[in-house]
Amino acid sequence: MNLNILYFAWCKEKLGRAHEEILSPQSVQTVSDLMTWLRGQGGAYEEVFSNTGVIRVAVNYEHVDGAWRLNAGDEVAFFPPVTGG
Repeated sequence: MNLNILYFAWCKEKLGRAHEEILSPQSVQTVSDLMTWLRGQGGAYEEVFSNTGVIRVAVNYEHVDGAWRLNAGDEVAFFPPVTGG
């Protein structure tokens, strides 16, 4: 399925890109599946998605967990937790 992927903060820095459009395999059905598949692409993807517990995800501007089912055309944003004062 076609997905529009956005990367923020250190995810963006490590990957060297803020966004990309991907065509995921049919095995990618959930956010967790997507992160696992991206990690399997190697290189910087492996580093960014090595500890998915520290990455937050939004699909179409809604914060979701790994079990969220993806649909073609979804916008998926990956970002680390944000703190501040």
